[in-house]
Amino acid sequence: MPRVVQFWFEFASTYSYPAAMTLEAAAAAAGVSVQWRAFLLGPVFREQGYDSSPFIQFPAKGRYMWRDIQRLCARMDLPYRQPSSFPRTSVSAARIVAAYGDAPWIGDFVRAVYTANFANDQDIADDGVIQTCLVSIGQDADTLLASVAQSPLKERLRQNTDQARTLGIFGAPSYWVDGELFWGNERQADALAWACGERI
Repeated sequence: MPRVVQFWFEFASTYSYPAAMTLEAAAAAAGVSVQWRAFLLGPVFREQGYDSSPFIQFPAKGRYMWRDIQRLCARMDLPYRQPSSFPRTSVSAARIVAAYGDAPWIGDFVRAVYTANFANDQDIADDGVIQTCLVSIGQDADTLLASVAQSPLKERLRQNTDQARTLGIFGAPSYWVDGELFWGNERQADALAWACGERI
């Protein structure tokens, strides 16, 4: 049976940054393949009664999160610069992942977008930034961006978001493995172990 982990993430999610930057290498070392699943947290949060990110609605939680991410990235040797605007997402980038999630270059693209947001403080809501990310990994940016601006490809992000809600995903990053949900960057190793057959 193939060893697979679905990685559910949103480009605005702070803790999805270290998770996305390290997952593919960790999964390869464990003999696990990654399925990239971009979705939007906004509809999920609204179902939970939040108007925005909990890190915005609860300032003390937000202050802790920024310091925690700073410590985490330093320990993991990941470049980090606190975004000047938060939350900052990219519907275009998420649509590309939703539409082309099985492409061999998609992991490189995800990492390029996260680097733009959380290491370089670039506005990933700007399609020009996403275009640069695509070009940097050798992809035809104009063609890809045009394709996900039209149906049916642009609908796949909404379908992913609906599926996330059906699976009971309530935050990002989340890992879905053989019907089991793991939430949070710190659960990455647990998700990979489950994909390798660990059970309780």
